Amino acid sequence: MGGISGRIHSWDSFGTLDGPGIRFVVFLQGCPLRCRFCHNPDTWHPNGGRSITTAELEKQIESCRNFLRNGGVTLSGGEPLMQPDFALDLLRRCRKTGFHTALDTAGSLPLERTRETIDAADLLLLDIKALEPELCRELTGQDNKNELATLEYCEQTGKEVWIRHVLLPGKTLSMDRLEKLAEYLKPFRCIRRVELLPYHKLGAFKWKELGFDDPLADVPVPTPDERNAAETLFSAWNRTSS
Repeated sequence: MGGISGRIHSWDSFGTLDGPGIRFVVFLQGCPLRCRFCHNPDTWHPNGGRSITTAELEKQIESCRNFLRNGGVTLSGGEPLMQPDFALDLLRRCRKTGFHTALDTAGSLPLERTRETIDAADLLLLDIKALEPELCRELTGQDNKNELATLEYCEQTGKEVWIRHVLLPGKTLSMDRLEKLAEYLKPFRCIRRVELLPYHKLGAFKWKELGFDDPLADVPVPTPDERNAAETLFSAWNRTSS
């Protein structure tokens, strides 16, 4: 069958950073957030990238099956939940043929639009941009109401979650803020891992190519000592994660 049409930015057939094992990572086009630390601003516009069907992607993924036996398929972006029907059909196709599936999302859209797609994934990689609504709005242009509601929903349904959180010096890389985040996450039984992602400059050239001013041009990357101190706060999750 032809499947559902959607728009993707690209794919990586040998991803190692987006879920367990080796992953086929599909980067969907479109995102409602405007994160100041985004390294893929070329995925923001919903009409960018290229059109493809879920059947075409399924065929491409199947051709890589031998490399994915201990991994699976991850839908990332952009924000994959901007295209919930497309993402849902692709997740269902992958699970039907035996692939482990993961959805990398900021949970930035209302659950009324995303619940069914979230249910279709084996694992949610949930980006918590900031615990404080005001800071989240400053960093992304939107508060964190929907992303925290997404986490609550995963707790209710027993969906396995890996939390992702960017360490941005002067903002999220604050021991006080990180301690509050660790305390907030502690009661959630659905969380199996917390991944702290140090801010980096690898996407800075894209901001320039797109004609955007880089709002973090003068912000340094985290030091090894800062990274180690942050990791210590979340070590309990990562010692027991699989």
